[in-house]
Amino acid sequence: MDNMAPNLRHLRAFCVVAAHQSISRASEEVFLSQPAITQAIAKIEHALEIELFTRRTDGVFITDAGKLFLERAKRAQEFIRIGIEESRRIAQVKAGSGFDNLDQLVSGVQLRALIAIAKTGNFSLAAKLVGISQPSLYRAARDLERLSGMVLFRKTGQGIELTPAAEVCARYAKLAFAELTQGYMEIEEYKGIDSGRIVIGTMPLARTYILPTAINRILEKRPGVKISVVDGRYEDLLHGLRYSEIDILIGALRNPPPIDDVVEEAVFEDELALIVRAGHPVTQKKKITIEDLASYPWITPREGSPTRIKFEDLFSKRRHPLPEGLIEASSLVLIRGLLMHSDRITILSAHQTRHEREQGLLVPLSFDLGDTRRPIGLTTRQDWHPTTTQAELVEALRVAGCELT
Repeated sequence: MDNMAPNLRHLRAFCVVAAHQSISRASEEVFLSQPAITQAIAKIEHALEIELFTRRTDGVFITDAGKLFLERAKRAQEFIRIGIEESRRIAQVKAGSGFDNLDQLVSGVQLRALIAIAKTGNFSLAAKLVGISQPSLYRAARDLERLSGMVLFRKTGQGIELTPAAEVCARYAKLAFAELTQGYMEIEEYKGIDSGRIVIGTMPLARTYILPTAINRILEKRPGVKISVVDGRYEDLLHGLRYSEIDILIGALRNPPPIDDVVEEAVFEDELALIVRAGHPVTQKKKITIEDLASYPWITPREGSPTRIKFEDLFSKRRHPLPEGLIEASSLVLIRGLLMHSDRITILSAHQTRHEREQGLLVPLSFDLGDTRRPIGLTTRQDWHPTTTQAELVEALRVAGCELT
């Protein structure tokens, strides 16, 4: 089933039939003929390759598979409704402007057009992304603007951008489509097929042990599942999570969470350490001073990151200027290479260098950093309802984290 272009009217008909257990009553509510509703449900069933209803002389009754998909369809429609409501509030739409029941009128193509324009900033590129002609995409976008009574697009020097109201609408539309994707995966799971895809956003702390351990365990149980791991800056990963491009984010938690629509769960506590290559000159000293540390070049995280703040505190609290010649890096592969072939020092999670320390390649310095404990864990959307497979991966991450404590 094309999970990026659902026929929203068909989905609404499906939900109403499920609620009334009657095609005739649903016909009156969604303004479609009974044959049209029957055909709509048949198309969804054909796409999912499963029966959603049992037909009997006294009505239509939803199947177990139908109940699974119904929850996702209802949540998708609710996301669309909230998105439209929020965008109209932001745009301060006056009474009588646009259609109050826009969530019942908007089409999947119109919402896809909105999302594509947000991503590309160009009608032509957006049309290619959606897979329709540019005139068709332009017409869909402008129809949505007319129906909503809002200004959704504005020209800039770089192309087309969405207004703040349209950005909100696009975000909730993506959440709605992601919800339907969850539904498609649950139907496949119900049929005994592991064909789902899980996208994990990861920061450096989780890449050494927790994430590979959890992935290996889930794939032993469900070899057909596709797992995609996305590395990046926290801000970029958080954006991807909130826009449903990422399912789970794992790494150092922020306290408090940066925004109220995400939920954090601590899995284990990590401590920072000063790391150098084995045989580094400073390891020969009986007592290491701040002057000793400042006399060597350093590799540090980027400015503003929690570990960088700890690094700066290390010197500022001792009233000592920062070392010169800093290299900012987050790639463990790069950091390892720089440390192995120089006398540089870095401040890193002790957990991150676990393998290198076991191999005798890198060593921690005996220097009191104070309390550097910080929670490492999972960040998910507050409204996220994982599939069975996704929930199993979350549990595998928890278990792998507990093994480090």
